Amino acid sequence: MKSTIVALCVSTVFAAGIPAVAYADSQHEAVVTSSRSFTPSNTVRKNLLTESTATTVDKDSNWGGVESLSVPQTQSQAEKDAEARAKAEEQARKEAQERASQIAAQAAQQQTVSRSAGRTAIPNAQQAVPVAPPNGASASALVQYAVQFVNQVPYVSGGKSPSGWDCSGFVQYVYSQFGISAPAPSGVQATLGRSVPSIDQAMPGDIIANGGHAGIYVGNGLVVNALSPGQGTQLTPISIAFSGSYSIRRLL
Repeated sequence: MKSTIVALCVSTVFAAGIPAVAYADSQHEAVVTSSRSFTPSNTVRKNLLTESTATTVDKDSNWGGVESLSVPQTQSQAEKDAEARAKAEEQARKEAQERASQIAAQAAQQQTVSRSAGRTAIPNAQQAVPVAPPNGASASALVQYAVQFVNQVPYVSGGKSPSGWDCSGFVQYVYSQFGISAPAPSGVQATLGRSVPSIDQAMPGDIIANGGHAGIYVGNGLVVNALSPGQGTQLTPISIAFSGSYSIRRLL
């Protein structure tokens, strides 16, 4: 009789499509059953492996203060590289200005010596900038002379005098004061004299030029050049003055 009751319960459960576990206590003759029920549904999920998500949150929900945390923003590698380049360029500008101040101070001392010796400024009807004349024909004398025009002479397209010049006009004028012909434009200046293989071998006084720009190397990666209409004659890092390749030429 006991076996009949157990079998009847089990068969009834499975007949209803519900898993069940049943067993009889041999001592108390009781039957215990365990079952799980599921809500009937006529639909089947298309992707059983896709995790279910919820995007609605009660506005009054309390997440233990997590919702008010201040999460620092992170930068991509490209943003970090751009920031590093901007800092490097700014540092280069500062160093260029410091170098310009040092060279200008040296030129001022030379100017004082020249005036005390009774020497006058370069005879030029268009000369409007008070500068010391060239002292000798050395490369260092050329550089000291050239940097005196920094922040003094405006950029004028096609100009070739201290009243206003463009990049190649500036180079041509400076070299002419030392008796050296360096005719414009910059593409021609990029072919003059002797070729210098790399910037590591460049010397102060060398011409650095390409088809679009020209300047005079002063050392430490800097060139003095008529940079642009907005900035005039400046002392700048090569990386700022030249965006592409360039030629290094030695005339002294």
